[in-house]
Amino acid sequence: MLKILLFIGSGSFLGGIARYLLSKSIQQTVITSFPLGTFWVNITGCFLIGLIYGLSDRGTPISNELRLFLAVGFCGGFTTFSTFSHENLALLRDGSFLYFSLYAGLSVFLGLLATFGGHALTKIIVP
Repeated sequence: MLKILLFIGSGSFLGGIARYLLSKSIQQTVITSFPLGTFWVNITGCFLIGLIYGLSDRGTPISNELRLFLAVGFCGGFTTFSTFSHENLALLRDGSFLYFSLYAGLSVFLGLLATFGGHALTKIIVP
């Protein structure tokens, strides 16, 4: 178990660094108030996790450790949006349209509400 956690943690460490560097370089290159850096990181992460799981589903010899390093670790550190996207795709493939709608809709709505709540709480507890 410790070995698997080290694979995931190492991937997450590298993914977080990659997210920061890519997002920052894009945002500094293109002058806009649109969060283009984060947008491209999210889309790239979705592509990468699709590629990783797609290769794994096709029988490509990817060890469990490498898959965890890349999908859970790197992509998870790079962007959790990729996991969110992959899980929604799985729900659609399974024909679970109600769960897809609930998961996607509630995640976005409640995520924004929770972020707003966190910001609002700081106004109360930090003078």
